[in-house]
Amino acid sequence: MNLLENLWDDSCVNALSAPEQLLYRSNLLGSDMRITNFGGGNTSTKIMQADPLSGDKVEVLWVKGSGGDVGTMKLDGFATLYMDKLRALKNLYRDVEHEDEMVAYLPHCTFNLNGRAASIDTPLHAYLPYGFVDHMHPDSVIAIAAAKDSKALTQRIYGPRIGWLPWRRPGYELGLMLEKFAKENPDAEGVVLESHGLFTWGDTAKSCYTNTVDTINTAIAWFEAETGSTAPFGGATCTSLTSAERQNVASKLMPEIRGLIGENQSKVGHFDDSPTVLEFVNSTNLRPLAALGTSCPDHFLRTKICPLVIDFDPKNPDVAAIIDGLKPAVEKYREGYAAYYDRCKHNNSPAMRDPNAIVYLIPGVGMITFANNKATARISAEFYTNAINVMRGASSVSTYVGLPEQEAFDIEYWLLEEAKLQRMPKPKSLAGKIALVTGGAGAIGAATAVRLLAEGACVMITDIDSAALEETTATLATQFGADQVRSVVVDVTNEGQVISSFETLAREYGGIDILVSNAGISSSAPIEDTELSVWNRNMDILSTGYFLVSRESFRLMKRQNLGGSVVFIASKNGLAASPNAAAYCTAKAAEIHLARCLALEGGPMQIRVNVVNPDAILRGSKIWNGEWRAQRAAAYDMAPDELEEHYRKRSLLKRSVFPEDVAEATYFLLSDAASKSTGNIINVDAGNAQSFTR
Repeated sequence: MNLLENLWDDSCVNALSAPEQLLYRSNLLGSDMRITNFGGGNTSTKIMQADPLSGDKVEVLWVKGSGGDVGTMKLDGFATLYMDKLRALKNLYRDVEHEDEMVAYLPHCTFNLNGRAASIDTPLHAYLPYGFVDHMHPDSVIAIAAAKDSKALTQRIYGPRIGWLPWRRPGYELGLMLEKFAKENPDAEGVVLESHGLFTWGDTAKSCYTNTVDTINTAIAWFEAETGSTAPFGGATCTSLTSAERQNVASKLMPEIRGLIGENQSKVGHFDDSPTVLEFVNSTNLRPLAALGTSCPDHFLRTKICPLVIDFDPKNPDVAAIIDGLKPAVEKYREGYAAYYDRCKHNNSPAMRDPNAIVYLIPGVGMITFANNKATARISAEFYTNAINVMRGASSVSTYVGLPEQEAFDIEYWLLEEAKLQRMPKPKSLAGKIALVTGGAGAIGAATAVRLLAEGACVMITDIDSAALEETTATLATQFGADQVRSVVVDVTNEGQVISSFETLAREYGGIDILVSNAGISSSAPIEDTELSVWNRNMDILSTGYFLVSRESFRLMKRQNLGGSVVFIASKNGLAASPNAAAYCTAKAAEIHLARCLALEGGPMQIRVNVVNPDAILRGSKIWNGEWRAQRAAAYDMAPDELEEHYRKRSLLKRSVFPEDVAEATYFLLSDAASKSTGNIINVDAGNAQSFTR
C-alpha cells in the first residue's frame, strides 16, 4: 500500500488566518479516504479572539460541527465555543450514567452566536491541553484498534509516542479520559482509541497535520512489512465473474432486492465491484468476518449490525436460483435483526427502525448497498470498504473484533442519535424514487428532470443527441449533485439500446418508479407530399419508441412489485387535427391510446399511466428550432418569427406555454397528489377548445 503524501504547502498557508488554517488542514485530511471516511472524524483549533461583548481576549474552541465532512466543509461548518465555559461544565457533570445530559449544555457555551451545532465529540477536543487536535478514522489505525490485542499492538508499533485507551463510546466521559491520558503522558503525540480511531495533536497547525500523516504512515508501513506475503481473509475460495457478468448479475438482483425491502420506504441502490470488495467476497473467511459486523462507530452507523451474505456460486451462476432464495434470506435477516433489537433494547429505547440490511455481499460479484438516497447508499458502500480494510489488517496480524452487540445497539439506538434523526428535514416528495426521462436533453425533458430532481428523485435521462445529453447531464449534476443524475445515449426505436438502458438504470439505482416518455420528433407536409419514410419515422419514435420504453418499464416495475407511475408527453395534436401534419398527429394519437391501454394493464399492479398534452412549446425546443418551425409557419401562411405570438393569441387564455409548465403538470401526475388518477390527460396548451377531452 502506498504511503500518504504530506500535502502541506506553506505558500498556501502563510497568508491564512487561524480559522482558515484549520479549514485548510481539515480539507487536506478529508481528501483521502485512507485518512478518514465521509463525515467521519473531526478537527479543532483553540484561538484567542476578542469577545464580541467585552472586547477582552478569550480562548475559543473551533471544532467541526455536528454532521459536517472535513473534506468538503467550509468555515461555517465549525462550531465555536468559549473554552472557559466548556471547562466550567465539569462542575455540572454528575457521572458517566448521566453524560448524555451534558450535550444540552453545549449551546450555552456558544461563542459569537454561531448557529452551527456542536457535535458529541466537542469535549474530546476541548479537554485535550493542545491547541491543535485531529481525530481521524484511518483504516490502518482502526485495524490496530479493532484487533483483539490492540493495546499490545499499539505499544509494539509506536512505543510511548502513541498511547492507547479502552473502548468508550463518544461523549463527555471519553473527553475526560483523554484529558487524564494527556496529563499522565505529557510526551505522547497521540492516542489510539480501541475499536474507534486515532487522536493526534501538535503545537501548530502544520505540526498537527504532519503528526497525523506520519502516525498513519507508520501503521501503513508496519502492516505492509508484517503481512506482505500473507493471503488476506484466509485466501480465496472462488474467482470473480467477468466485469460484464458482474454487472449483469447486479442489474438482475438489485430490483429484486429493492422490491423486497422497499415496501414501506423507497430505497436507492449502489453497486461496487472494486478489487477490495471482490477480494473480501471471494474469500474463505467472508461469512465469519461479515457476521462480526464493523468496529468503528461511524462504520457501524452507516452499515448496520452486519451485512447480508447472498448465497451464490460463481462457478454455477444461476441467477434465477438466487432470486428464488432472496425472499427467505431477506426475511431471515429481518427476523435476526428483530431478535437483536429485543435482546438489547432498554426501557426507553426508540422503536425498532427498518430491519432490512443495508449491505449485501455476493461472492464473485461484489457488494450492493441500499439506502434512502443514492449518496447515502454510495457512502455506505465506502464505509463498508473501509471496514473491509480494517478486517484485513486486524485479522492478518491478530484476531479481528467487532463492536460488542450491546455496545453496537447502544450506539444505533442512542437517544442522542435518535434526537438527531428527528431533527433532520422532512424528506422531499420524491425522495428515494427512481425516474427515467427519454428525450432528456430537449427543453421539456430537461425541465422535467429539473422538476423531479428538485423533489429528491434520482433521474436517468436518455437522448439520441450525445452532445446535448452530455451538456444537460453536466448542468443537472452541478445543480443537484452527481449522485442524483445518470445519462445514456438511446435511440428509442432501437430495442437493444432501450433494454440496455434499463439494465443500466437497475445497476446504477436499483430499479424504477417513474417513466416520463418524452422523446419526440415532428414533421409537416400535405398528405400527398408525405414520404413513407417520414410516416414510418413518426410511427417509429412516437408510437413504437413509446411502446418499447413502456414495456421495459412495466417489466421492471412488475419485478419490484412496488407499483409505479408513467407519463407520456404527447401533444394537443393527438386530440385535435392540424393541417399538413397527418403523420405527426396520427402517431401522437396512437401514443395517447397506448397510454389508455397501459392504464388498464397497469391498474392491478398499482402502475398508473397518464398523459400530458403540450402545445406550441417554442422556447428552447430542438423541434421548434428545426424545420418544424418553418413548416408550421408555412401551413399558417406566416413568417416563422410570428408563430409564437400566433399560438399565444390562438389560445383561450392568451398565454404562452413554456417547458416548465409541462414539467409541472408531469410532476403532479407522478406525485402522490395524483395517486388515484390513471388513464387521464392534462392539456397544457393555454386552452384549445379542439383538444378538450370531454
